[in-house]
Amino acid sequence: MAVEKAVASGSLVEVVDRVLDKGVVIDAFARVSLVGIELLAVEARVVVASVETYLKYAEAVGLTARAA
Repeated sequence: MAVEKAVASGSLVEVVDRVLDKGVVIDAFARVSLVGIELLAVEARVVVASVETYLKYAEAVGLTARAA
């Protein structure tokens, strides 16, 4: 069985287009404690997507308010 390696090189425009089309979510949590005492806690959630993609998925999970 032969193993083939596909090298996909794309321009920055193609990469940005794909990210905006599919979306990217980065979720991070960091905690700094000393002797059991929490000194600092940082939570971050970053969503990168086109408005159309965001609204499509936000509606699916109930994050958008529907007009009556």
